[in-house]
Amino acid sequence: MRLWIKAALALLALLLLFSSIYQVNETEQVIVTQFGAPVGPAVTRPGLHLKAPLVQEVHRFDKRFLEWDGDPNQVPTRDKRFIWIDTYARWRIKDPLLFYQRLRDERGAHSRLDDILDGEARTSVARHDLVELVRSSNRPFAAGEEMDSLAGEIGRAITIGRPAISAEILAAAQQRVKDLGIEILDVRFKRINYVEDVRLKVYERMISERKRVADQYRSEGQGEASRINGERERDLKAITSDAYRRSQEIVGRADAEATRVYAGAYDQNAAARDFYSFQRTLESYRETFDQQTALILSTSSDFYRYLSRGTGR
Repeated sequence: MRLWIKAALALLALLLLFSSIYQVNETEQVIVTQFGAPVGPAVTRPGLHLKAPLVQEVHRFDKRFLEWDGDPNQVPTRDKRFIWIDTYARWRIKDPLLFYQRLRDERGAHSRLDDILDGEARTSVARHDLVELVRSSNRPFAAGEEMDSLAGEIGRAITIGRPAISAEILAAAQQRVKDLGIEILDVRFKRINYVEDVRLKVYERMISERKRVADQYRSEGQGEASRINGERERDLKAITSDAYRRSQEIVGRADAEATRVYAGAYDQNAAARDFYSFQRTLESYRETFDQQTALILSTSSDFYRYLSRGTGR
């Protein structure tokens, strides 16, 4: 019996020992509470620590940067443009004890951040024009961007810009979380867009604008094609005319040379000349006369000359 009692006491001692020891990781910070009330300062040093067994409880909080992702909200800008904004932020637990007292856990922190960050984002957006939210600097538009008439609405110079508005939201939100034991590290716009009705109209304008630009390019291309074709036709006519002139010059020179050769040959050989004339006349007779042909010729006719010679008259 005593052995069982000793074993039970030893087991109880071990349980009490293990329940009085807890470990803190490098990414954690701990608050120890007794009956729901915090006991002592926050434990941030990694390693093994002691607490009162059974009556004290350990609450662990993350020491790393945490993410907050807000819900998209419809917000009017100062120039009465209704847009959807989607923001996100990074935060951390700066004072674990104050955080536990005010918010209890990360779920409570996210709920409070929803109110603070969404509210400050809506307030800042409503104080500025759409162009200030869209543009970050006054850089000139890239090639092609300035062709849209829509770019004229958001292409004017800015005085603040989106980064400054994000910093404005961050500064205002940091003031509101000082007594919550947390620190907001950064706030950014994840997305800015028109509401559905306005977005459809913007898309229609963008489509019509691009069609106008395409038609302009086509018109310019057709004009350039007509100019090129005109130059081609002009050059072709010039080349053809020059070639025709040169060919006629060559033909003329050849005809002149042939005439000269013919004339020289004609002058040099009268017998050959007479024979050629006689042969050509006979060929004309053959082509002109047949058995049915009747001619009436003058005795002085050249055409009758060889016929009269042939009869001896």
